[in-house]
Amino acid sequence: MMQGAVVTLDRETVDRLSAGIQGDLITPDHADYDEARTIYNAMIDKYPALIVRCAGAADVAAAVAFARDNRLDVAIRGGGHNGAGLALVDNGLVIDLSPMKGIQVDPAARTVRVEGGCTWAEVDQATHAHGLAVPSGIISTTGVGGLTLGGGLGYLSRAYGLTIDNLLAVDMVLADGRFVTANADENPELFWAVRGGGGNFGVVTSFLFQAHPVSMVYGGPIIWPIDQTEEILRWYLDFIAGAPENISGWFGIHRVPTGSPLPAELHGAHGCVITWCYTGPMEAAEELFRPIRALGTPVLDLMGPLPFPQLQSMFDQIYYPPGLQWYWKADFFKEVSDEAIDLHLKFGSNLPSELCTMHLYPINGAVHRVGQRSTAFSYRDVTFAQVIVGVASDPANVDKVSQWARRYWAALHPYSAGGAYVNMMMEEGQERVKAAYRDNYSRLVAVKNIYDPWNLFHVNQNIQPDTHSG
Repeated sequence: MMQGAVVTLDRETVDRLSAGIQGDLITPDHADYDEARTIYNAMIDKYPALIVRCAGAADVAAAVAFARDNRLDVAIRGGGHNGAGLALVDNGLVIDLSPMKGIQVDPAARTVRVEGGCTWAEVDQATHAHGLAVPSGIISTTGVGGLTLGGGLGYLSRAYGLTIDNLLAVDMVLADGRFVTANADENPELFWAVRGGGGNFGVVTSFLFQAHPVSMVYGGPIIWPIDQTEEILRWYLDFIAGAPENISGWFGIHRVPTGSPLPAELHGAHGCVITWCYTGPMEAAEELFRPIRALGTPVLDLMGPLPFPQLQSMFDQIYYPPGLQWYWKADFFKEVSDEAIDLHLKFGSNLPSELCTMHLYPINGAVHRVGQRSTAFSYRDVTFAQVIVGVASDPANVDKVSQWARRYWAALHPYSAGGAYVNMMMEEGQERVKAAYRDNYSRLVAVKNIYDPWNLFHVNQNIQPDTHSG
């Protein structure tokens, strides 16, 4: 592939692609072009040469073949939530899966087949009707494909594992145009690789997931004043290490955004938060959370019984309205040391905008019962995934929030496990990609050599093949 090269396509060539697909072909002169190249991170401003909005797997195959034959860089777009903006590519071809919305739930088998353009909100709606849920993240507008292929960490991870631990099979279009299924029996090495290895090996057109009996949960955030952060964080670190697996919660440092649906008197308030999700018997929830509610002096307690999809979507409008500028930095941690706690207090007490934040997501329980070599996601020996996010509503403040995130991350990185969750990384260079996979990286390269030796699929946290042809 001529990565980054300027490619000129004549009208006849483009017209042949348009005639060969059922979906829409969007070019820079199309009325929908600006909308089609917009993703949730407004910091990303890329100009693809072509965007193929795929109606189905045949369109995906046509787009892959066109990009390969015309030596175009390829990006794959599902939900458009990737922080680094890897759903788009300048002067290349975007395979946009967003029209592919098929979902089939088998309530008897507790499985759900999901096409590659779905968001988790759409999956949650379909499964909730049957009293089921698939472990995913914490924001329902996130695309199924990107979250899954990177691992999938969220509210149900302690109870049921990562999203990839509940992935039974994928259907894919490979770089050479073949349609394949990958599961434990068919193309097992490919199946191993897509469980954490991202979009490096092809375009996943559908996923088959194992679902679990989750309907009503007891959950929501409890917010404490910022001056109680150390007390609450130390308690949380101790509690979550040994808590029953049917209770989970992520810890964050936030300001309450102005204009949010939370009480107006709290807008701008600075505090720490734990957002809980309990999947056990509802009749036991009040007693279980009584001592948690007694911690410190909460300024807001929104805990209560609610449908799981409502918890999943609780922060969609606060943190994911269009037009925000995002800068992410992440790491895994085996422990959060006293030194790390001091740094969280230092940087978390000086958020440069209302929307800047730090989250700690627990990685234990069911996640630890899968081996480090069993999937491409290797960090089964850590206890937390940390993400530091600089967010600005005004582009003029991008440098300020980005510098804060970088300084915060640089101070904490020496205490980390060395690598980060790929779904929370920006474009940070090859060494960071290798650190994200540790000892699994060489096996991923071997799979890449088989399924994409040309590195057609390189607009991602890239696994670089060590053989090249074509």
